[in-house]
Formats: sequence, C-alpha cells, structure tokens
Amino acid sequence: MAVVLVLIQALLLGNIHILGVASPLLYIYFVIQTPRNTPRWLTMVACFILGLFVDVFFSTPGMAAASMTLAGFVQPAILELYLHNADDKDFCPGIQSMGTEKFTAYVLFLTSIYTTAFFTLEAFSIQHWELWFFSIVGSTFVTVLSIVILSMVFSTTGVLMGRR
Repeated sequence: MAVVLVLIQALLLGNIHILGVASPLLYIYFVIQTPRNTPRWLTMVACFILGLFVDVFFSTPGMAAASMTLAGFVQPAILELYLHNADDKDFCPGIQSMGTEKFTAYVLFLTSIYTTAFFTLEAFSIQHWELWFFSIVGSTFVTVLSIVILSMVFSTTGVLMGRR
C-alpha cells in the first residue's frame, strides 16, 4: 500500500497546488490505516521509510520523514481517542469500522498534526506566517477531503488497497 501511495503522490498529486498553497498529501493514508495492534516502533519505522521516499521524490530533505515519524508516533494515541476499550485489538481504522463522523475527526486530527509539522519544518521561520498558516489549513482540508472520499469509495466497493 505504501508504494502505491507514494507513486500516486509523485506521479499524480505532486504538482497540484490549489491556490498556490493547498496540496493533497495522500500518502498520509498509510499511517491513518495502521491497525490498532501494530507495535509503535514498527509504525514509526515504516512511516520514517515512507517519509524518506517522499523526501527523495520531492527534494524535501528530511521534512516528510520527520513529519511522518511524528504522525506514526502519535497515531495509536489519537486512534484510542475515537475507540472504546472493548473494541477489537486487531481493529483497522476506516469509515465502515468507525463511522463517517469519527473517522473524519480522526483523519482531521492526525492530518493536522502532520501538516503542521511538515509546513513548520519547511518554513523554518515565521517571516511569512500567512503562507505557513494557509498551507497548513488548505493542505489539511484537501487531504482530509481526499482521504474521506477515497475511504468511502473503498468501503462501498469492498476494496481496501488490494484486500477484498
């Protein structure tokens, strides 16, 4: 799944910048779909490696790797906010399993953390704080919208990145 997401990002979504600030960052879907029982260290390592691939494609030295590692670190805690303790230990987040409202809130929270970290590292100053702010808000909105639509398509077709 990670390879497909990076290729889609690199080949299709890489040059999309809505109003010059909002970019869909679909590869975040990888960390969003990480099952509940996945060890945190494994999630962080996988997110770091995925971030490195994104960095190579987009010449963003370490920004995606650091931001994805942060997202991988906080993902289990954020997922627990939207689940009950009695839920299945092998739980995999999705619209079908969480419901549209909870899933959208979960995606919004995790994507906000990622985009804030990414664009803060990219800007590395507050000289152009307006551009920084609108990049975070715009990219978060476009990414959340893309992921929720993609999840709806997967849940209605019964396909989840290669699983039937």
